[in-house]
Amino acid sequence: MEAVLQTRGLLSLPPHPTRVRCLLNPSQGLKHRLFASKPLGLNGLSLSYKRVPSVVAKPNGLSPKEKSFICKAEAAAAADGQPLFGETPTPKFLGIELVTLKKIIPLGLMFFCILFNYTILRDTKDVLVVTAKGSSAEIIPFLKTWVNLPMAVGFMLLYTKLANVLSKKDLFYTVILPFIAFFGAFGFLLYPLSNHIHPEALADKLLAVLGPRFLGPLAIMRIWSFCLFYVMAELWGSVVISVLFWGFANQITTVEEAKRFYPLFGLGANIALIFSGRTVKYFSNLRQNLGPGVDGWAISLKGMMSIVVLMGLAICFLYWWVNKFVPLPTRSKKKKEKPKMGTMESLKFLVSSKYIRDLATLVVAYGISINLVEVTWKSKLKAQFPSPNEYSSFMGDFSTATGIATFTMMLLSQFIFDKYGWGVAAGITPTVLLLSGVGFFSLILFGGPLGPTLAKFGMTPLLAAVYVGALQNIFSKSAKYSLFDPCKEMAYIPLDEDTKVKGKAAIDVVCNPLGKSGGALIQQFMILTFGSLANSTPYLGGILLVIVLAWLSAAKSLDTQFTELRREEELEKEMERAAVKIPVMSESGNGSLASGSAETS
Repeated sequence: MEAVLQTRGLLSLPPHPTRVRCLLNPSQGLKHRLFASKPLGLNGLSLSYKRVPSVVAKPNGLSPKEKSFICKAEAAAAADGQPLFGETPTPKFLGIELVTLKKIIPLGLMFFCILFNYTILRDTKDVLVVTAKGSSAEIIPFLKTWVNLPMAVGFMLLYTKLANVLSKKDLFYTVILPFIAFFGAFGFLLYPLSNHIHPEALADKLLAVLGPRFLGPLAIMRIWSFCLFYVMAELWGSVVISVLFWGFANQITTVEEAKRFYPLFGLGANIALIFSGRTVKYFSNLRQNLGPGVDGWAISLKGMMSIVVLMGLAICFLYWWVNKFVPLPTRSKKKKEKPKMGTMESLKFLVSSKYIRDLATLVVAYGISINLVEVTWKSKLKAQFPSPNEYSSFMGDFSTATGIATFTMMLLSQFIFDKYGWGVAAGITPTVLLLSGVGFFSLILFGGPLGPTLAKFGMTPLLAAVYVGALQNIFSKSAKYSLFDPCKEMAYIPLDEDTKVKGKAAIDVVCNPLGKSGGALIQQFMILTFGSLANSTPYLGGILLVIVLAWLSAAKSLDTQFTELRREEELEKEMERAAVKIPVMSESGNGSLASGSAETS
């Protein structure tokens, strides 16, 4: 909308005259009159100010015939990405503004450190609970359902309380420092003392009384410190990655920066996957070179947990540096401020939002889908690699391959976002997971008849299932890291701060383990009903299809809502930029100083 001031001999200027290149021929004493504390008359001209709300695309010329000048707001140039009149262009490096690089580079380094730690913790937690004496892969569904989920819910409730009383900086340090302290204590205290603090004798007596069907629940009690490590490692993924890092990234970036750089964060992060996979592989092979009687796994844990602690401290330093030296972006001031709410009020508010429900559906659907395949794959993996050394070594190779695949997907992700948009990018992950999951379950169902053919390639049906399951996990996780996670985090940006903070806590901390626990409950029910995992495989495939279809439907609905919120936010920003003070000089009829008033139509 153009604001045209139809008064005689009237001149409109932006609020900062020093930034304006004068549109008129210089007249005697004009500069003095513009900057005088009290405007003075000059040939019947007077100076007045009027706030004119307008949204302007490009300046037009003057209209001498009608003796009017078209008023333009400084926001017009800013909206087009051009510097303001008289302002020097923003310094750039490789086509990117330096102020943007000051945000993006530290965020990329933070993501690198966080995922480096997560890869080490993820591989180590599986080795601890699956290969421990008196335990097996069957402990995982019980852990996710009866230990991990309650602790995640408890953390979400605590986090919601802390978010109401602590600043964002204090909240970040309050959450991350206990993780760093625990992992350091586990490597140097809890694991060396595990033989003394684990009630193995009591667990053996209970197992003899209750029978082998209670092996999973009793294993949780038997190796409780390992299970605590497992849960803390899972929470590192949900809390530090999803809530702390992405919440901080959403706070300091704009949507335009997010669309450009969020997919690229994963480039550095997946270099971390490659290097951390090699790190796990190195410490796994280190145990083979130690003498007899030496607990090589304890030495490996001390080395890996030392790295985790150092990386955690680096994360804290990067967070401090960004907060001290990087300015926050300008948000729309017209966002409705939400009042502080209690825990139950927060949950009711989040459940009442269709936008949040669709986001929750995406996260829960991913957790259920990946868990339906992953637990089955890990049981095959232990059967193929029963020793901790072999198991951990394979997981190191798996993490490296995941990093390479995700790195490649990251290179393609920006093209996908630019070419096809948010909706298509959000639909790729469920499609990949469905197709690869069908291949894995098909190999388990028809592995027997394929045995002679597989033998020609030097593989057994078990080894083939391990490799196909590994490929399924690699492709699914690479699609998640490169497309699903950036899509999910972009969806938070247009929300108001209260919904953003509490919505992320509810979705990322509760819905993520809820999805995994839901998949574990489905597997437990199927095994009890049909007698074995193999007998329930066709039904698990059908459930996987239903879950993925619900996932795709929620992604389509969220795409529509996200686009609408973006449009509203951009309109509000343009209205705020255009509401600027404009100095106005108008001709007085009797040649004396007059205070003019300009109205827009």
